[in-house]
Amino acid sequence: MSHRIRKEKICLNCGTETPGHYCPSCGQKNLEPKQSIWHIIGHAFSDITHWDGKFFTTVKELFSKPGFLSNEYMIGRRMRYLDPIRMYIFTSAIFFLIFFSYVDVKHLILGNETTKVIKSDSVYVELAQGLKARKDSLKNLDVPLNKRKPVIQIYSDSLQKTKPGDLNINVATSEFDTPGAYDSAQKLKPASERDGWFTRRMNMKAIQLNQRYKNERSTLVRDMLENFMHSSPKLLFISLPLFAMLLKLLYIRRKNFYYVDHIIFAVHLYIFTFLILLVYFGLKELKLVTGWGLINWLIAALLIYPFVYYYKAMRRFYAQRRGKTILKYILLFIMSGFIQLFIFVMGILFTVYET
Repeated sequence: MSHRIRKEKICLNCGTETPGHYCPSCGQKNLEPKQSIWHIIGHAFSDITHWDGKFFTTVKELFSKPGFLSNEYMIGRRMRYLDPIRMYIFTSAIFFLIFFSYVDVKHLILGNETTKVIKSDSVYVELAQGLKARKDSLKNLDVPLNKRKPVIQIYSDSLQKTKPGDLNINVATSEFDTPGAYDSAQKLKPASERDGWFTRRMNMKAIQLNQRYKNERSTLVRDMLENFMHSSPKLLFISLPLFAMLLKLLYIRRKNFYYVDHIIFAVHLYIFTFLILLVYFGLKELKLVTGWGLINWLIAALLIYPFVYYYKAMRRFYAQRRGKTILKYILLFIMSGFIQLFIFVMGILFTVYET
């Protein structure tokens, strides 16, 4: 019935002659088109379990054999593992979903705001003087509400120097209350003394933000942080081909490596980083719940392992001597640091513009 092989040996999907059970062109099974509900459920279950099997096999090889999956993909052994692009999309989606629930910028306590307690999915975070490590805030639960310490705090020189209620985000435009006033003042100046295009746009944006938020400085900071966080997946995705370009430059004399090979290698490194951070979040939560001191050692090892992993991955994938690999490993980290800084600055500017 629904699972029977069709007598006609022509693929319903692409029209190719299909002597066997599967089309030699597109791979579709040559079944009767009408399916029962049980067949649909069984087929969906089969696809899910098959995907899960590939996923865990891929993760196992990814963690235990740095650079191995990239080599396998390069030589054409791909069916037993998840496609790297699909896996990147899946792992990045899971990572940012958990990350956004882990860090709640809407409830940040900024500067001299009223002290209050914030709880987000049993996650307590304290960021003080440059985002310090989280403290065990569960002790705070036994303290009366009006005496509890703030759970999330961010301090900065600009917040401490400014009086509560003052909004000071201007860029040399404090004397102008409206964009029109600033624009008129610019037109009165000689052409050689007018602000450049970039400065003009930033000044206009600063005036608009002053108008929109007025005395709500904290709201402005939260909105900007939230916008920046939600643009981070796009910024990270943009950094991926740039990272691959660095690899291409470092191994430019290796003619057997194409740019797409460096892309696949970079994708696997990014996937590994997502997964290792997810494990880190899990260990932090386990430490918060259990209080086991042993977990601190596991976290320390987890933070060291990526540096060893990246080196081993480069060594295996590019198959160069240890000295050359170490040198290129150091150069890669230095150059990628500059690229990440550039992308971060551009992200900040974009966030200001979009706020």
